[in-house]
Amino acid sequence: MFDDGIPDHAGLAELAEGLAAGRWTSAGLVAAYRARIERLDPGFGSVRAVADDCEEQARASDARRAASGARSPLEGVPVVVKDNIDVAGVPTTGGALALEHSVPGRDAPLVRRLREAGAVILAKTNLSELANFLTEDMPSGYSSLGGQVLNPYDTALTPSGSSSGSASALSLGLAPVAVGTETDGSITSPCEHQSLVGVKPTLGLVSRTGILPIAPSQDTAGPMAASVADAATLLGVIAGSDADDPSTAGADEVAARLRSLRTDWPSLTGARLAVVVAVPEGARREVGRSREDRRGCHDALLAALRSAGAATVEVGVEPQPQDDEMAVLTFEFAPAVDAYLAALGPAAPVKTMAELARWNAAHADRALKFGQVHVEQALAIDHETARAAHETRRDGVRAAALSALEAAIGDREAILFPGSGGTSLAARAGWPSLVLPAGYGAASRRPVGATLVSRPWTEPRLLAIAGGLERAHPVRRPPWAINPAAFRGLA
Repeated sequence: MFDDGIPDHAGLAELAEGLAAGRWTSAGLVAAYRARIERLDPGFGSVRAVADDCEEQARASDARRAASGARSPLEGVPVVVKDNIDVAGVPTTGGALALEHSVPGRDAPLVRRLREAGAVILAKTNLSELANFLTEDMPSGYSSLGGQVLNPYDTALTPSGSSSGSASALSLGLAPVAVGTETDGSITSPCEHQSLVGVKPTLGLVSRTGILPIAPSQDTAGPMAASVADAATLLGVIAGSDADDPSTAGADEVAARLRSLRTDWPSLTGARLAVVVAVPEGARREVGRSREDRRGCHDALLAALRSAGAATVEVGVEPQPQDDEMAVLTFEFAPAVDAYLAALGPAAPVKTMAELARWNAAHADRALKFGQVHVEQALAIDHETARAAHETRRDGVRAAALSALEAAIGDREAILFPGSGGTSLAARAGWPSLVLPAGYGAASRRPVGATLVSRPWTEPRLLAIAGGLERAHPVRRPPWAINPAAFRGLA
């Protein structure tokens, strides 16, 4: 697809080897990926802003490599991050026009970790506005600032989730890896819809400081990539403790294990998995793919899993109500956003969610194509009188999800769900989940994925199982092989 000398979807190991061998420089990589953005992205809307200093970052990495070698496998590698994550000097907007000029003075801790590893922050990616918690009935990938993100595999199919721009950018080969965020499905669902690997980590493995939030009880950042190995490498860099985020107190030990994880994936012989054949009623809704497409891909994945030596047992999963979770997230939304805005200091263009809502109302012709129902509901809550009921509801949502997952996993290492089933349970329980490609529909050729869920703090083993499954069932193809009509004239 590209004639810039960089393989279309070069992995991190390939890029690191090429940089070490001198086949290209970080400055050359940044120039190539910027050219790809300029060439392809106007048609898909995945990138909101290229970092003004990305070329300077790249030159500094080249100088560092020449003087003392690479700091990590990410040395000199361009990375894109979702535009609700703070990058010093680049606006963090959440897709909201009211925040168009909200420039943080410091990096989020996960971005600081990327820089310390030598990564180049190339760009901020578009997203569903306020991480898909602005309003009801708004298309995934839409924001009043960034417009509509499109799915390169089928522009009539939702890009899904709120990390839609990150997924679209990776699918297009505009960057090798991306960082997204998830409250419930916003990493895993766009990766499933765009034939990628996405990891929603254990709540607390990655710092949430410096991220425009929805709800602290479920929010987390995580890696998105074209392969399990690249997702594992990126997660190992961004994971770790943060004194300003108490949930991360236990993160360093797992982060160290991730950084030492071998990615030549062991055999699946002896792996023990629970397999959900049918996603229960009340699980995450599948959009745009037929039941037959999903079942055919899942059956092929299961056959590969078993042929690779894994032991499986079929299980069912209890259905979960949706309303209680929405009430929990809505209760936490306004206080969490207010705290984020306060941390920005005097430079914040609005100081509270209430100010943001008033700005939107005053500019409704540009800012509120679909309204702001979730914002209004969040602002209507009396947090003092409703707190006890909220805590009971929050604990009940988590307990129900834990009960369903524990019953399904039993003494097995992970649970395999078709599609992005299971991601909502994992989000509510704080367990890690991982989506990887399972194939393409026989009729529509639309991407279909599968989800692995495991117990908290087991990411190294979860990634090893996923890597073995990816090796046994290597189905991922680039979007121009699946949807050539969208790229005709762009080659």
